[in-house]
Amino acid sequence: MASAGEPRRRVLVVEDDRDIREGLQEFLQEEGYEVSVAENGQQALDMLDETGPAVILLDLMMPIMDGYTFLATIRTASGGRHARIPVVLITAAGNKARVVVATQVAEVLPKPLDLDKLLAAVSRHCGHSGPAGS
Repeated sequence: MASAGEPRRRVLVVEDDRDIREGLQEFLQEEGYEVSVAENGQQALDMLDETGPAVILLDLMMPIMDGYTFLATIRTASGGRHARIPVVLITAAGNKARVVVATQVAEVLPKPLDLDKLLAAVSRHCGHSGPAGS
C-alpha cells in the first residue's frame, strides 16, 4: 500500500467476463496495484466508497448496469464526488474516437487488450510513472 507521500495505487476493474476480470486482477496485483473487481456497474457503484479507486477500468457492455449507465451515475450521484475518478474503457467498440467523445472518459483501450498499454494507462492515471519498484 502507498505511503502518505505516494500516489494511491487502487484500481477498480468493472468487467462481466470472469476470465478477463480475474486476469486483469492478477496482472495488476503482480504489478503492485491494489485491485477490486465488480461484475457489473451496479456492483461497482456499491463498492466505490469502500474501494476509493484512483482509476476505474470499465467495460461498456454488461448485464444489470452497463458502462454507459455507470458513467452517467457516477457523474451525478453523491453530488458528483466520484466524477473526477479517471475512467479507462476496455471495450470491443470499433470507433475509439466516437466512444471517447460519447462517454467523456480518460481513454479507451480496445479488446483484445495490450497489457503494456493497459499498464501504461493505469500508471498514468494513478499518478505513477511506472510499475511498482520503478
